Amino acid sequence: MHLDPVIIERATDRDRDAVLALLRASNLPPDGLEGHWRTVLVARVGAQVLGSAAVECHGTHGLLRSVAVGAALDLARTEGVSTLYLLTETAERFFPRFGFRVIGRGDVAEPVMASAEFRGACPDTAVAMELVLGLSGSFA
Repeated sequence: MHLDPVIIERATDRDRDAVLALLRASNLPPDGLEGHWRTVLVARVGAQVLGSAAVECHGTHGLLRSVAVGAALDLARTEGVSTLYLLTETAERFFPRFGFRVIGRGDVAEPVMASAEFRGACPDTAVAMELVLGLSGSFA
């Protein structure tokens, strides 16, 4: 039996509907993503989009909106992000394996706190996490 490989690459405009459907199905907020479409990743098998990830860049700070963590970290580095944040309600124990640590929401960089995700798309109960990125190396 031949299985097609999973390919992780930047999303194209043709992927928009599939990504938004995945977010809805996963109960993840799409708010604010439109303005950061160039840093959305998709995981696909053939033509089918099976997963998505995004790095919302705010200068040298970024917000990880993602499941495909390794590729998203590489994308953040490529975009010049030095500190990456995320909000999670369910995966606080998952992200430390990638170097993320829990921080107070008030410790998040101001440009990221101004994002739609922090302003209300994600509930106040979500845990904030931070990763200081080196600008070389790969997690892929």
